[in-house]
Amino acid sequence: MGDRWHVEVDRSVCIGSAQCLHHAPDAFRLDSARQSHPVEPDTDASEQVLEAAESCPVEAIAISLPGSGEAVFPPEE
Repeated sequence: MGDRWHVEVDRSVCIGSAQCLHHAPDAFRLDSARQSHPVEPDTDASEQVLEAAESCPVEAIAISLPGSGEAVFPPEE
């Protein structure tokens, strides 16, 4: 993919389903409250991170392009 992404998890929405860990185990961690967070908020673009965001049952994961803030996921409508 070649791009860099900024990954955020809305911890007020996250329910700790761990679907992100299933799809991108190197990119996400759960804390002691079972809330997800990115290991590195600014990371290389990858299919695994995108799949993690797409699989989140409460859409708590947002991916954007650093600098411009353009949304990668969820896509702007």
